[in-house]
Amino acid sequence: MSRILIVDDDKKLCNLIKRSISYENIEADSCHSGTEALIFLDKKEYQLIILDIMMPGPDGFQTMEEIRRKSNIPILMLTSKNDNISKIKGLRSGADDYLTKPFDMDELMARVLSLIRRYTRFNLKGEQPQLLKYDGLTIDIDNRRITSLNGTYELPPKEFDVLIFFAKNQGKILTKQQIYESVWGEAYLYDDSNIMAIISRLRKKIESDNTLRKYIQTIKGIGYRFNNDV
Repeated sequence: MSRILIVDDDKKLCNLIKRSISYENIEADSCHSGTEALIFLDKKEYQLIILDIMMPGPDGFQTMEEIRRKSNIPILMLTSKNDNISKIKGLRSGADDYLTKPFDMDELMARVLSLIRRYTRFNLKGEQPQLLKYDGLTIDIDNRRITSLNGTYELPPKEFDVLIFFAKNQGKILTKQQIYESVWGEAYLYDDSNIMAIISRLRKKIESDNTLRKYIQTIKGIGYRFNNDV
């Protein structure tokens, strides 16, 4: 059974989320400050953290920084309406996804289930997936090969590395800086030409209709995301 940690100073919201989560057979703990959250993380293993940004004491950004020092656990960040600066800052600081308050509980559940599924898929103890299968796309990790509706291709190293990075972070909005520094292993110098060229070539191989963006979605003003729904 999966277990999540809800970190928000709104106790009523925490209880509402806990009730909704229970219907999906997911256990949930809640706490109301960043300091408490770090104590909980030292005591139990979780598959996801729902983290509010605006909290007394250490805020969500400071708490996320401490979490990221020792864990790659998915973090779903809760932000205020129209607070685009916090959204971008949170994603760059290590959040996996964000949801704007007030939110629909069904949307929250969809995000939670997707993030848990992605995390557990790539953190299986003692084994690693060799074939990743999506709707109309198979990634053969051993042979660095993909099969799509367009055919079978052995991908050049950087194309394969970018695609695997997207797949490992399915559903997460990735900034161009995160993509470049993770795949190229170099400091990002705000030159997007390499990233854009790689993604363009990938789309020609995996998308049956390059205009629909079924797999690699563009998130305007931020970066890209590997579609949750494939």
